[in-house]
Amino acid sequence: MTLKRDLATLIGFPTVSNRPLTDLAAWLANRSEDLGLSVERFPDPTDPGKCSLICTVGPQTGQGIVLSGHMDVVPTEGQPWSTDPFELTEKDGRYYGRGTADMKGFFAATLQAISRINLAELKNELTLIWTHDEEVGCLGSAALVDAWPSIGRPLPRACLIGEPTDFQVLRMHPGHVAIEVTTTGQAAHSSQPDLGHNAIEDVGKVIAVARELANDLMSEKSTDLPEMERPWVAFNTAQVRGGSAVNIVPDQCALTIGYRPLPGMNPLEVFHRLQQRIEDLALKHPAHMRVLRVTPAMLTEAGTALQKTLHSHASCSDCGAATFATDGGNLAKLGLQPLVFGPGQIEVAHQADEFVPTDQLEHSVDVVEAVIRSHCQ
Repeated sequence: MTLKRDLATLIGFPTVSNRPLTDLAAWLANRSEDLGLSVERFPDPTDPGKCSLICTVGPQTGQGIVLSGHMDVVPTEGQPWSTDPFELTEKDGRYYGRGTADMKGFFAATLQAISRINLAELKNELTLIWTHDEEVGCLGSAALVDAWPSIGRPLPRACLIGEPTDFQVLRMHPGHVAIEVTTTGQAAHSSQPDLGHNAIEDVGKVIAVARELANDLMSEKSTDLPEMERPWVAFNTAQVRGGSAVNIVPDQCALTIGYRPLPGMNPLEVFHRLQQRIEDLALKHPAHMRVLRVTPAMLTEAGTALQKTLHSHASCSDCGAATFATDGGNLAKLGLQPLVFGPGQIEVAHQADEFVPTDQLEHSVDVVEAVIRSHCQ
């Protein structure tokens, strides 16, 4: 199969995170088996429509390479697409479609690269890790981390995550923590608001101290991470949900906050700092705080063998940092040393008319083939 045909097939699966992706996983499993890899499926125990795949070939020497990517894509609803987002369109030297850059283009390039190699001649292991629900918190890779102790098989340490970086090598990125703060009031008729207690107004006080914390975090710039574009904890007050009617004093309100801990940082440090500030407010009814999700940061040491391999194919000599989170933070918990590197640009990844340049995608086939040969032959 050609590169374009594989990509068209991949784009045709509308694997938005709120939909099943088992059809795509089945196609990838069959395609990998046809190429000569063994496939293990890791279903999500909480969602029968989701699973991750691990495809392997070659001797388990402890050496080799892991290539990784996520099967899910972000939604297209409400975006002004000029083409069908789930039908590949080639125009003006670009492939358009949801996932072309993020990151089904890398899948297609990997499949094509493997088809060029005699897998019977591999001296070290080649492993593909295809995950689910990366876009909503790296859930698939987190589930693999939980499942792996029962499997107990070591994986190659070198790991390439093919996110769109415009062929720049990235060795770190911040994590992402989502938290919820809930305030409780006392319902009353709005004509007698003095008989009630307004939970939304309490959330307003929480937002004020959260803003103060966000400003403090911005001023606390790290000097140890020169690769980071924003060497501080990015903080976002994201959602407010409260009230039931305009004539009722609201008795419940929930606030969702997201922040991005730096590599090497305790991901819950900011949570505890905010918790203390909210306690200091001495609200009439104490606010309830909970952590919704923790996506870990990634930090891989400089100068790995994979970094040296990739630099001969990279768009620049510097090793940088991603601004976005990836599966790399979770995969590092399996003993891997992930680097993020791939075709396309993250700036177009979640936008309407997402695309990957055709020449970049063709070049990525050569890059992936070179990486496999360098680490597995």
